[in-house]
Amino acid sequence: MMDKISPKRKRILNFITGFVREKGYSPSVRDIVKGCGISSSSVVQYHLNQLENLGFIHRNREISRSITLAEKPGESVSVPLVGTIAAGEPIPVPDQDSWHTVAIDTVDVPTRFVAREAQVYALRVKGTSMVDALVDNGDIVVLEVTSTADDGQTVAAWITDRQEATLKRLYREPGRIRLQSANQSMSPIYVDPDKIHIQGRVIAVLRGVI
Repeated sequence: MMDKISPKRKRILNFITGFVREKGYSPSVRDIVKGCGISSSSVVQYHLNQLENLGFIHRNREISRSITLAEKPGESVSVPLVGTIAAGEPIPVPDQDSWHTVAIDTVDVPTRFVAREAQVYALRVKGTSMVDALVDNGDIVVLEVTSTADDGQTVAAWITDRQEATLKRLYREPGRIRLQSANQSMSPIYVDPDKIHIQGRVIAVLRGVI
């Protein structure tokens, strides 16, 4: 089906896929303009409309960064769902070394979100602190196992002195780590760099999975 769309629309689809995989959320129209070297926002909007009409993407025009890529049958991988993580105040989890290794279920994730040979797992979200990043209560986040992340990426963070885990955007500041909510009503969490372990970074968000 990809061979039936123009090179420019393929470039936009590939950019969206790569952006979501790296950032954990959808690009804005401005991101696409810059990332694809397109002349204007109106041109991007035109191509997004065409891609939506063709069934390649879905959008909610009332929500910023709401682009999602349509699933294609047979192009998915089974990922272990291993528990729940807080998108709000941190919540205790059973054990630092095993909380992301014992699956309670599995979820199907489109292969475009999962890099080859990547080690991934899924967690159900509890709370609304990441709602402005389109991660709501009850959603499932898919994470790539990693101990590092770039500033601004959404991570599952283990706070050692609290023995708790939380889902937040990570930022490095002098002498501390800021775990930032994506909800204006909630304050950030500040952590000593020696008291935090990154357990994974978000590469996809699944909605409506029971």
